[in-house]
Amino acid sequence: MTLLRDRELAAAFDRAAVGYDRLVAVNPGYHAHLRRSARRLGPRQAPGGGRPRLLDLGCGTGASTAALLAAHPGARITAVDASAGMLARAAAKRWPPGVAFVHAPAEHLERAGVTGPFDGVLAAYLFRNVTDPDGLLTAVRRLLAPGGRLAVHEYTLSGRPLHRAVWTAVCRGLVCPVGALTGDRLLYRHLWHSVAGFDTAAAFADRMVRAGFHGVRAGTMPGWQRGIVHTLVGTAP
Repeated sequence: MTLLRDRELAAAFDRAAVGYDRLVAVNPGYHAHLRRSARRLGPRQAPGGGRPRLLDLGCGTGASTAALLAAHPGARITAVDASAGMLARAAAKRWPPGVAFVHAPAEHLERAGVTGPFDGVLAAYLFRNVTDPDGLLTAVRRLLAPGGRLAVHEYTLSGRPLHRAVWTAVCRGLVCPVGALTGDRLLYRHLWHSVAGFDTAAAFADRMVRAGFHGVRAGTMPGWQRGIVHTLVGTAP
């Protein structure tokens, strides 16, 4: 299957935006796992002890933004997404002061006025959807303050045949049938194959090291996503 990329992928998310929150709500642990990754980003204070400045890269309908707020109350958060439809759903929700939403592809933040330094970055379900993950990792590292952290929350298989088999079974038995019912079949087939063809957790950790991150470590999620969804955390030098 040819994967969706760039404008084509953003347009697919635009079409799926209305029903997206309802679909992820039936995914066991979806929101709890995002909060776990947000906590794994670790405590990080701005210089002088001020409110930390965080970037939610690929915020979708705002689930990852809410996870960041839960883990880091009072943080100033810039939430970015390439899909206007998903971003509109996110911005329509109730947020405290200090949360701002920006429509931009992750690869072109500066054009949209998003500049660092950030004390932390959370990127959920993003890197397997970009054309150049290595280039984006380098760009994110440059956006971080010294000692700032990146937490990548992603479908990155462990490499064990069991976990690949579980992912395939879930996609064939649930993800793709649901996509067909909602009229978003291509997007959910993209989800299946973008994960199957992407890095293992260990391979993505190596990418982060090559991009200049220090102390890179990976932690998996519990439940059926064990060995399928991981948080990968690294620190900017």
